[in-house]
Amino acid sequence: MTETSAQSENRLIAERREKLGRLREKGSAFPNDFRRDSIAAELHAAYGEHEAESLEAESPMVHVAGRMMAKRVMGKVSFINIQDRSGQIQLFVQRDHITPELYQEFKSWDVGDIVAASGALFKTKTGELSVRTDELRLLVKSLRPMPEKWHGIADPELKLRQRYVDLIVNERTREVFSLRIELIRFIRSFLDALDFAEVETPMMHPVAGGAVARPFVTHHNALNMELFLRIAPELYLKRLLVGGMERVYEINRSFRNEGTSTQHNPEFTMLELYQAYAGYQDFISLTQNLIREAARTVLGEVVVEYQGQTFDLGEPFEVVTIEQSLLRFNAGLGSSELRDLDVLRRVCKEHKIEVRPEYGAGKLQIELFEKTVEHHLSGPVFVTKYPAEVSPL
Repeated sequence: MTETSAQSENRLIAERREKLGRLREKGSAFPNDFRRDSIAAELHAAYGEHEAESLEAESPMVHVAGRMMAKRVMGKVSFINIQDRSGQIQLFVQRDHITPELYQEFKSWDVGDIVAASGALFKTKTGELSVRTDELRLLVKSLRPMPEKWHGIADPELKLRQRYVDLIVNERTREVFSLRIELIRFIRSFLDALDFAEVETPMMHPVAGGAVARPFVTHHNALNMELFLRIAPELYLKRLLVGGMERVYEINRSFRNEGTSTQHNPEFTMLELYQAYAGYQDFISLTQNLIREAARTVLGEVVVEYQGQTFDLGEPFEVVTIEQSLLRFNAGLGSSELRDLDVLRRVCKEHKIEVRPEYGAGKLQIELFEKTVEHHLSGPVFVTKYPAEVSPL
């Protein structure tokens, strides 16, 4: 009978648990007394360009640790690739440099285990920067097998549900995380330099306000009242303006009790900011500069590629009103018909858009915009002059 993938995984997990059990019997399953002094990227940056001879003469001693991503056992000599938060470094393990018992034990370690090593840096015959290991320790036993090396995680849903696994095997995922961290750091520095104050506002609201969305509902036991997880921080940020804090922003978690997809998460991070004595034109300018300088600082350039298209963020961003966009992309409307309720109803029905009796011209314009315009918009563009009818406040 052929072993299924699930059976194979369960067998591997059982084998690893047995190994963990033997470590526990020795009383050293999870040692926490190793302290590293170097990470992979720093070592490559400092010594990657050194000639083998000069590196051999210097022989800098290092203490490194990370997850074992590859292991090649070749008799008396073995190679390990370990991965830390910055990248990978190779360990060169010789049986003569560690005890025979440790070398034998090392051969039973699994890819995915977290190991520590100490030794001198040198370059192999192929020119790869490596650590000639004098001390080798198993710090954490991995109980689950790693995804297949070259394909990683192919299932998009699994990537989202087990992001930690995707981070281990997918370098691009780690790059995206790092870029996001740098971006948020830049946003803070950009707004701080403009004298905006970063604030924190309540996440539980007595009123579900601030945006048009279905809220998550919770109950406050002590006060015996119904509360709503915030849809947006708008109401409290505006109160701060009333109180005299003229420039405020918040990078916050918001919650909208709606559908879930790879493009939409009911719990998400948003940036919201308010400034006294400013209009929407001021915010267009601020946002344009923020995006442009973020690209320049985080990516190192203002010309970016996205979904097969190239965009120059150094150019002025396009500004278009709702009505202008409807005229440009919707052949069913003329300029004199943009606020004609009967015409708007007819055109909406032609596009199979639900029309309710209470819908006014503004609501119908937005329905048409979402159905016929949004998918045409490309690159950075500001859409302005939304109908007051669809404003949540």
